[in-house]
Amino acid sequence: ARSTEYCTDVAKMIHAPILHVNGDDPEAVLFATQVALDYRNEFKSDVVIDLVCYRRRGHNEADEPSGTQPLMYEIIKALPTTRTIYSDKLIQEGFVTAEQSKKLEDDYRAALDNGEHVTRSLVLEPNSKMYVDWAPYIGHEWTARAKTGVPLKTIQRVGKKLTTTPEGFPIQRQVQKIIEDRKKMNQGALPLNWGYGEIMAYATLINEGHEVRITGQDVGRGTFSHRHAVLHNQQDGSTFIPLANLAEDQPRLEIYDSLLSEEAVLAFEYGYSTTNPNALVIWEAQFGDFANGAQVVIDQFITSGEHKWGRLCGLTMLLPHGYEGQGPEHSSARLERYLQLCAEHNIQVCVPTTPAQIFHMLRRQVKRPLRKPLVAITPKSLLRHKEAISTLDDLSSGEFQTVIGDSEGLDPKKITRIIMCSGKVYYDLLDYQRSNEIIDTVVVRIEQLYPFPHQDLVDILSVYTKAKDVVWCQEEPQNQGAWYPTQHRMRQALRELNEKIYLRYAGREGSASPAAGYTSVHVEEQTALVKQAFDNE
Repeated sequence: ARSTEYCTDVAKMIHAPILHVNGDDPEAVLFATQVALDYRNEFKSDVVIDLVCYRRRGHNEADEPSGTQPLMYEIIKALPTTRTIYSDKLIQEGFVTAEQSKKLEDDYRAALDNGEHVTRSLVLEPNSKMYVDWAPYIGHEWTARAKTGVPLKTIQRVGKKLTTTPEGFPIQRQVQKIIEDRKKMNQGALPLNWGYGEIMAYATLINEGHEVRITGQDVGRGTFSHRHAVLHNQQDGSTFIPLANLAEDQPRLEIYDSLLSEEAVLAFEYGYSTTNPNALVIWEAQFGDFANGAQVVIDQFITSGEHKWGRLCGLTMLLPHGYEGQGPEHSSARLERYLQLCAEHNIQVCVPTTPAQIFHMLRRQVKRPLRKPLVAITPKSLLRHKEAISTLDDLSSGEFQTVIGDSEGLDPKKITRIIMCSGKVYYDLLDYQRSNEIIDTVVVRIEQLYPFPHQDLVDILSVYTKAKDVVWCQEEPQNQGAWYPTQHRMRQALRELNEKIYLRYAGREGSASPAAGYTSVHVEEQTALVKQAFDNE
C-alpha cells in the first residue's frame, strides 16, 4: 500500500525527526514520547513517533479477523499481551509481586465496571477561558437582515489606508497600476471593480472589530491577479499587507497561500470557523473545480455538521466558476453538487455578479446573526468586465440583493419574455439584448440560489403581467448547473404570476464533461445558448 519501508517516511519531506518505538515496550514508548515533546518544545518543529504495534482484536466487537487473515492471527493469538510482558518483566526485576500485579489489574477492571475515571491525568473541568458563546447565533431564520452598508467617509478613509505603502517600497509595475486605480475608485473617479469591492469588504470588517482569515492557493495575490492583498518588494522580496496595517490595535488578519491539498486545508478551516463565530473565515479554491479534492469535507462536515452534531459554522468558500473556454478542469465549480446537498436551510449558495454584491455578501456573512456555511460561486472574466462595476454609493447605501431585476429601465407593460439566470451568462445575455435592441425581454438575475428567495423573485416577476415566455438560461450543461435542483422552485414562483406559463430551458445539452475542450466549440455553444434564450421556438 506504500512505496517505503515505514508509513512515517512521508515526514522525511519536511525533515521531521522520526522515532520508531516498539509498542510492546511501555518504558520505551514513554521515553520516545518525552523526547518528542522536548524536541517540539525546544525547536518548535514537527516530530513523528512511529509506534510499531499490532491490532489484537478485529475492528469491532463483532468482527473475527482470522476470517481474512488466518496466518497473521494465528501468530497474534499465541503472543502474550503487552501488559503480560511488562508485568512479567517487573516481577522478574523485583519491582512488584505477582499478587500486586493481579491486584492492579483487578482494581482497574473494577473501576471500568463502575464507570470511574481510570486516567489519572484526565481533565475533569475544562478551561472555561476557551469557551465560545454561540447563544447569539442560535435560532435565526435565513431571512435575518443586517446593515451591511458602510458610510462613504469610512470607506474612503479605509480605502486610503489600503493604497498607502511604506516609503521606499518598490512595487511591480502592473501591481502599482492596480493600486493607482484603487486610489481613483476611492475618490469616485473610476467605477469600482471586483477587486476593490472584495478587499473593501475585508477592510471594513476589520475596521469594525472582526478578524479575517483567508487561505487557499495564491490567495494573497488572487489566482487571476485581482486581489493583491499582499504586496511584494521588488528589491528585497519582503512583503507588506495593507489590510494588516489599518490601525495599531486592529483585529487579527491572516492570509495564507496554502499547498494543493484541498481536503486538508478545507478541513482545518471548517474546524477553525466552528470555534470563532465572530470572524470571517474564507477558503478559496484556485479554480472551483479544485474543491473536488475536498468533497469528503464538504459532504460529511460543512453541509451536514449542524444536522448531525448541532455544530454551527460560518465558513465561506469562494469557488471561481465560469465558462471561458478553458476546458473541463477549469470551468465548473460543480454548482449542481452544492444545490443537491441543500436542505433544511443548511447552507447558502450565492452567485454574486457585481463588486457591490460581493461586498455586501461577505459583510452579511459576519454582520447578521445567522451562522451558516456560504458557498460563493465567484467569477474569473468578470473580475475585469467593463459592465461588472459598482459605485461607492452601492457600497454605502445598498445591501445584498438575492434577486436583481431589470437594469435597463425597460417598460414593464411591453415585456413579453422573462429570462432568468445566475452568474456570468447575464452579461452575455445583456450584450445580445443591447446589440439587437430587444425591448420586450427582461433579464432577471437570481443571486442566491439557496435558500431560494421565493418572495423576492415573486415581487420582481409580478410587474410583468404580459409575459408569456419564461426561460431559465445557464452556461452549464443541462444535467449540471442550477437547472435540475432549482427548476421546481422557479416554477412555484411562476405559478403566482401565471399558472399557464411554462418554464423552458436554454443552455448546453447534457454532457458527461463539465465543459468542451476546444475554445472554438465553447464559443459556438455559448453563442447558441444565448440566442436560444431569446428564441420563442
